Amino acid sequence: MPTLVKYSGDDERHKGRSICSMDPTRLLSVHDRYIRPYKRARITDPYKENNPSIEILPDECLYEIFIRLSGPQTRSISACVSKHWLTIISNIRNSELKSNKVKVKVNDQLLNDNEQENDGYLTRSLEGKKATDTRLAAIAVGTSARGGLGKLSVRGSSKVTSIGFLSIATSCPSLKVLSLWNVPLIKDESLVNISNECHVLESLDLSQCPLITNAGLASIAENCPNLSSLTIESCKNIGNESLQAVARCPNLQSISIKDCPLITDQGITTLLSSSSVLTKVKLQLLNITDSSLAVIGCYGKSITNLTLLSLRNVTQKGFWAMGNAKGLQSLTSLTVVSCNGVTDLSLEAIGYGCRVLKNMALKKCCFVSDNGLVSFTKAARFLESLQLEECNRITQHGILGTLSNQNSKLKSFSLVKCMRIKELAHEPVDFSESQSLRSLTIKNCIGFGNTNLAIIGKLCPRLHNLDLTGLDKIDDTGLFELLKVCKVGLLKVNLTDCIHLTDNVVKALVKIHGETLEVLNLDGCKKIGDKTLAAIAENCLFLKDLDVSKSCVTDSGVACLSSSGRMNLQVLSLSGCSRVSNESLCSFEKLGKTLVGLNLQGCNSICSSVIESLVVNLWRCDILS
Repeated sequence: MPTLVKYSGDDERHKGRSICSMDPTRLLSVHDRYIRPYKRARITDPYKENNPSIEILPDECLYEIFIRLSGPQTRSISACVSKHWLTIISNIRNSELKSNKVKVKVNDQLLNDNEQENDGYLTRSLEGKKATDTRLAAIAVGTSARGGLGKLSVRGSSKVTSIGFLSIATSCPSLKVLSLWNVPLIKDESLVNISNECHVLESLDLSQCPLITNAGLASIAENCPNLSSLTIESCKNIGNESLQAVARCPNLQSISIKDCPLITDQGITTLLSSSSVLTKVKLQLLNITDSSLAVIGCYGKSITNLTLLSLRNVTQKGFWAMGNAKGLQSLTSLTVVSCNGVTDLSLEAIGYGCRVLKNMALKKCCFVSDNGLVSFTKAARFLESLQLEECNRITQHGILGTLSNQNSKLKSFSLVKCMRIKELAHEPVDFSESQSLRSLTIKNCIGFGNTNLAIIGKLCPRLHNLDLTGLDKIDDTGLFELLKVCKVGLLKVNLTDCIHLTDNVVKALVKIHGETLEVLNLDGCKKIGDKTLAAIAENCLFLKDLDVSKSCVTDSGVACLSSSGRMNLQVLSLSGCSRVSNESLCSFEKLGKTLVGLNLQGCNSICSSVIESLVVNLWRCDILS
């Protein structure tokens, strides 16, 4: 073997001895030298040693660099490098910028880059998990380069803190509208930062912000002179001191306060007695008493819109004092909901005291009866709109007395869920027609039937809008009587869930009023079928919105609509019409020339491929399926 490889076994390294004959200690050293693996030596990059990263610079140096960048767009691009840079750039105020003047072209004029218009016309909204401090910082930097942030809404986030709003405050001086809903970690510090930087703030909405106190709101009131609208809801640490500070806002026009347990008569009294430009007031679920309403009646000379909801500690005396003070000289709209202090006596006082009142809404006021209603409508001579909902002492006699008032200027009357209304045994002998009423809504009043409807028709012969939703006791006879006495054309008719109406009365409706009818809702009228659609196609040239959901219409009726050729229908709802099938595809495509909305939800006889075809062919139409 040695002869073959020309190797004798001895060489310079092993002279005359084999490795097996070596000393064991030396053998181990040889093993270590040739067999033991060695750790690879670290190789350094000479480029990195000679060119260190800018990231090793302290924040102070990076700050000095960033304030010298040329313009907001350059700073916005730089903020995209890392979260660290974004944090630094988002906390730079405009007053701290020292960038060189760079000429840019805006509206055909050369302006300095730092002098671009920042009017705050951009709107941003963050909700839930998407609302974080990092996103707020990105919004602050990004919007400053594109016209400025004007409106910001943050809702339902437990991740947003004062750090994020510091970025908004420093980078968005153009902020005008701020809305914070259910943001539990926001503290006074955030509002203080906003008030110190965003002096043009006009609207502030705080809801479910438990850590905000009087100090934060007082800072806004002191430093934001343009504040015109304030909403406070379910903020348990905001009390009377806040309203005392807000009362000094020179431009505050609208205020809404709901469920703030620390706000009492003292705060409301100070606010209303000090503000001379307040026009819109909403008070709900507050621990206030008759004193606050008396102050409203005395000092609310500029108030035009007043809403009072669930004021359980206010009695009849408070509402009577508010009306009897006669200080609500500008009040045109009043809404009262779930206030037991509204009685016949106090309602009449409001009618006499609010001389220019035009719109009145009473909801869940269970102590108002027919006498109070009639007295109020006689006292409120300029009343144009009256809404009654769940006022269960109102009966059919109160309605007739209200509508037959000869001196009334009432244009719109709405009656919803008033359960004491019953069918009249006979028609009254003496009554006067209403010359002004144009809109009538009687909705879900379970005792309202044909006789009442016929009488209402004679009282209101000049209706344009008619809504009889949920009147399951009327049928063709009652509606025929109303249609016969109408002296002008109906524009909007809603007969939703009038389950006893048939094709006969709808055919009469469209023949009489087809030339003026624009909106017709027959949702839930189960006895309506193809004859109705044929009559509509023939008579309703100006109909724009038609709803025949959950009816008996079929493909034949849809074909009649499409074959008219003269209709300009824009919205068609066939939801729940199980007899409309794939055969209506061509009809839908013909109607699609004018349609912008088509509802086919619950049409189980139409397959998905037909829906897909409609989506492609009727690309201008919004299709629900």
